[in-house]
Amino acid sequence: MPILVSLSDQTLTLESPEDTLRFPVSTAAVGAGERHGSGATPRGRHLVRARFGAGLPAGAVFAGRRFHGEFYDPERAREAPERDWILSRILWLGGLQPGVNQGGDVDSFRRFIYIHGTPDDQPMGEPASHGCIRMRNTDVITLFERVPVATPVTIVE
Repeated sequence: MPILVSLSDQTLTLESPEDTLRFPVSTAAVGAGERHGSGATPRGRHLVRARFGAGLPAGAVFAGRRFHGEFYDPERAREAPERDWILSRILWLGGLQPGVNQGGDVDSFRRFIYIHGTPDDQPMGEPASHGCIRMRNTDVITLFERVPVATPVTIVE
């Protein structure tokens, strides 16, 4: 059940024996790149190393991959306009290619590269993130329910 993320199309595709699901996403505003601190979305072969948020309602807010009882709402957003909201579910990616997206200053896992939910008013289908792969909350919940740890994820330009 591999996942393919296309940076040029701003889509995430999940292939399974039963069907193919395709979702709009938002990847890094600065484009593709692997270096720590770049704010870019890393390319290459990855896998889902960890999952967070099972059973939580849509809009649950994560800080440090933990839910502390906070839920997203527009009032909170107005109070923190620069906050990069991580909502509903997290799929934490780890790179599989040494020197490309694994190890040293190109390590996707140590860069905290996630597939995660974002506020519904944020754009999809265009680059806007800080390096992660953002999805609509309903879409990331659908994906999360079908994707176990160790699912392969390939990110291409």
